[in-house]
Amino acid sequence: MRVDEYRSMDALALAAAIWKGETTALQVREAADQAVKQWNPHLNAIIRAVPPESEQKGRFAGVPFVVKDISQAVKGMRLSAGSTLLTAPAEADSYLVKRWKNSGLSIIGQTNTPEFGLKNVTEPKAFGITRNPHDISRSPGGSSGGSAAAVAAGMVPAAGASDGGGSIRIPASFTGLIGLKPTRGRTPVGPGSGRQWQGAAIDFVLTRTVRDCAAMLQTSQHFQPEAAFPWPELPDSAFHLKEPKKVLRIAFSLSSPVGTPVSAEAQESVRRTAAFLEEQGHYIEEKEPGIDGRALIRQYYTMNAGEMSSVVRQLEQAGLTAGGSGLELESWMLQEAGRYVDAAAYSASLKSWDEIAARMEAFHDTFDLYITPAAASRAPKAGELTRTAAEEHALRERMLRGQDRLELIEEMFEPSLVYTPFTQLANLSGQPAVSIPAGSDRGMPLGIQIMAAKGQEELLLQTAFLVEQSSLWTQSLPLMPDQA
Repeated sequence: MRVDEYRSMDALALAAAIWKGETTALQVREAADQAVKQWNPHLNAIIRAVPPESEQKGRFAGVPFVVKDISQAVKGMRLSAGSTLLTAPAEADSYLVKRWKNSGLSIIGQTNTPEFGLKNVTEPKAFGITRNPHDISRSPGGSSGGSAAAVAAGMVPAAGASDGGGSIRIPASFTGLIGLKPTRGRTPVGPGSGRQWQGAAIDFVLTRTVRDCAAMLQTSQHFQPEAAFPWPELPDSAFHLKEPKKVLRIAFSLSSPVGTPVSAEAQESVRRTAAFLEEQGHYIEEKEPGIDGRALIRQYYTMNAGEMSSVVRQLEQAGLTAGGSGLELESWMLQEAGRYVDAAAYSASLKSWDEIAARMEAFHDTFDLYITPAAASRAPKAGELTRTAAEEHALRERMLRGQDRLELIEEMFEPSLVYTPFTQLANLSGQPAVSIPAGSDRGMPLGIQIMAAKGQEELLLQTAFLVEQSSLWTQSLPLMPDQA
């Protein structure tokens, strides 16, 4: 199989070609290895190769796949979470990785992620900067930036990803992919945990086609009774892609929920999509759900701070760090702030999530879908959102002086939030949301985000499939950097 042929095929097409005998799993693996050899030195997407296992059977038998280097443990492989501190090999596959292997996916590597998945760009000090295949001077986003770069470049047709504040949808927007964050509890967690980030984070995949996204969701979903947020599985009929059966009521918004700028291109992408859906007979209205975006972000950072404080305590108990030593700026700042978040404040923060979820459920009583930009503009330059040593030192000193710690966290993340203010809502509410490539910004990919009520992934897939058939779809395979 030629590399260009391999790169042009999605996961289902590759699986079908292997099943029909048009190619073999070995030939597909060789093409994947060649694609990785060509692209990865330019992108730094895959940080660690995974030795091949015996051939698996299943729907995706022989299809190359990569997993994210956080929460997606592969037995015998290091799971470093973008950090220098974690070096031990995993004792077992995570439950989701086990499902992927049972479907026949051939895991060939682990992908880069920012330390502990805390940033919307992928630039960990431990493993270096990951770059965008559409323009290597720019970031593919984060925290699933390594996976996004690998799929967008055609190294693999799909990749494991996770989303705790937009970490699937942000890199999907910046690299021209389909990035679905499923309903909280749709995919399994663990072993050893029944929730991630109190339910804000969920694992899934990035793909290039809607049909792959649907098939991967069918493969990945699992009703997990012991988990904190078990969710019933969707029926097989939900994955038969077709246009929505009914007239949809669709709300859209062009404004940043935190009052930051939104590029004209991002706004136009939403307008064009709304106009297209109106032409298809659906009802469109410009309407926001009335949620205080700044208050939501503060509650999001409160959770981040508490979670990182807990992580550092576990690391200290294992003798891996003392007082957060060895942590990057964002990890250290969050864990330090988390030390001063009392139980009452943390409980109140989680209560606010429930209030947000209730407001969104009421909003979806009127509107089936809610459309916004997935990101406020095209991807930032690589390195743009990584602070200098002097800036880091100044922030650490201010944190140690005991100024309002959560305000310092907001200040630290503000330059990043300007790029990606739209995605955190679905993490706190638990709703499904998808970024699809229906726009561009000065030659770079730009996604739109579509949200639905909890459990309504079928409606998101149907709408994405409808747009995929239209001229709005802007996805393309990039040329090699020396050919561009």
